[in-house]
Amino acid sequence: MKLIAVIASVMTLLLAGCNTMEGIGKDIKKGGEALEKSAK
Repeated sequence: MKLIAVIASVMTLLLAGCNTMEGIGKDIKKGGEALEKSAK
């Protein structure tokens, strides 16, 4: 359940914070880092 909450949060941030292609890349990287931390 915690993983689902993390994914939902990341998706919300991606949708809210991406104005440019550069922004999308940064958001995806941050999302990946968040998932990696939650996996540990």
